[in-house]
Amino acid sequence: MSKPKVAIFDFAGCEGCQLQIVNLEEELLSLLDVVDVVEWREGISDKSPDFDIALVEGAITRPQDVRRLEQIRARAKVLVALGACASHGGVNKLRQRMDLGSAKRIVYGESAREEFLNSGSVQAVDEVVSVDVRIEGCPIDRQEFTNVMRTLVLGGEPHVPNFPVCVECKRAGNVCRYEHGEICLGPVTRGGCGARCPSFGMWCFGCRGSVDEPNVHAARAVMERYGKTVQELEERLALFGSR
Repeated sequence: MSKPKVAIFDFAGCEGCQLQIVNLEEELLSLLDVVDVVEWREGISDKSPDFDIALVEGAITRPQDVRRLEQIRARAKVLVALGACASHGGVNKLRQRMDLGSAKRIVYGESAREEFLNSGSVQAVDEVVSVDVRIEGCPIDRQEFTNVMRTLVLGGEPHVPNFPVCVECKRAGNVCRYEHGEICLGPVTRGGCGARCPSFGMWCFGCRGSVDEPNVHAARAVMERYGKTVQELEERLALFGSR
């Protein structure tokens, strides 16, 4: 029985999620026993006309990126959005909160080459093509990645957590970050990270996006209890383009 062919592609992003794959080390060798990586700019020079699973990192920011993504989707049986930028736009979407001309000058200065400036609106992958699986996070969690990949190889449907980070904070026995006077996005952010940031003394940044049906009333009650406003919460949500 032949192994599923996997191809990895990148768009606008820091490529940190791909680095997490490299960081699997020995686990990566085990994963390569069950899949055949046929295209991956960071890892191999080979190209492939077809593949079973496409992993896509990064947000879509240019017209040519849209065309390239559509071609990838047409060739893939399963398309996986890899990380926050691919899943919901990530930090790239902050650009849409300011004038595009100002953003270009801030990032590239006066010496920017024209190809850097051919930018459209920032879109998550599923705002352009259909997505079968999302692996959230900035960067992705390595164990979650391997679990998803092995489930796909076995023909199953990967489990995607749909509970807020607060659930994992309570399991870990963490003191709520609101008790420290901070605004934490845990009440509305998708869990699955083990409440990593709060567990190490930092508020949740919302990099895993919102749960499917966030409890808005509960979140509002928390904000009111600690003297915070919904506007302050929304400003924090903008960091990773959550929607």
